[in-house]
Amino acid sequence: MKFELKGAQDCPIAQISLNKGEIVKIESGAMAYMQNVELIGKMNTKKKGFGGLISAIGRSLTSGESMFITQAQGLANNGFIGVAPAIPGTIHKLTCGSQQYRLNTGAFLASDETVNYVMKRQDLGKAIFGHTGGLFVMETEGKGDMLVNAFGDLMVLEVTPDMPLSIDNEHVVAWDQSLDYRIEVASGTLGIMSGEGLMNTFTGSGKVIIQTRNIHALADAIEPFLPEKSSSV
Repeated sequence: MKFELKGAQDCPIAQISLNKGEIVKIESGAMAYMQNVELIGKMNTKKKGFGGLISAIGRSLTSGESMFITQAQGLANNGFIGVAPAIPGTIHKLTCGSQQYRLNTGAFLASDETVNYVMKRQDLGKAIFGHTGGLFVMETEGKGDMLVNAFGDLMVLEVTPDMPLSIDNEHVVAWDQSLDYRIEVASGTLGIMSGEGLMNTFTGSGKVIIQTRNIHALADAIEPFLPEKSSSV
């Protein structure tokens, strides 16, 4: 995938170049502008017919992603499309192939046509406490590039066999598929004593991509300042 980040560094748009016939997949509603590009809306599944509809609904319910996905196809050489995340933050490229990744909810922005994500069942303990799609988590497959986005900046942290890494669940964006992880309470009773909540502890060897801001913490911070909804009589 040929792309360039444009705009402010903390709130960029990814401008993807497309020659005639080239196709990329983008998150539904992410298109900001385009030239010599055609958009085609499709169900977010590889299956067809009624089975495809059920599969797309299932993927949406389990991953938090849209049940639709948009294909952008170049109509002529030197076409381009600008894609913008729904939340303010940076964009990061994952190269899929020999290395595959698992994604947190809402991380997917765009990918080559040759890259997809599938739903993988999680252990029950991870599903109860995680925010990565309940009983399922998104895992990439195929060979090519995928763009993910986050709230705030992105950091890449290293995990080694002798140095497990614990990360607040709301800050995790993506991680190497080879890593194992478990959901833990930060401290106290469900983190009440420390003010912290649930965290992912990663073990093994690989990388974890995190976002520097927590959108749920922001929502909690501004909630007291929002006007109360007036009740209709």
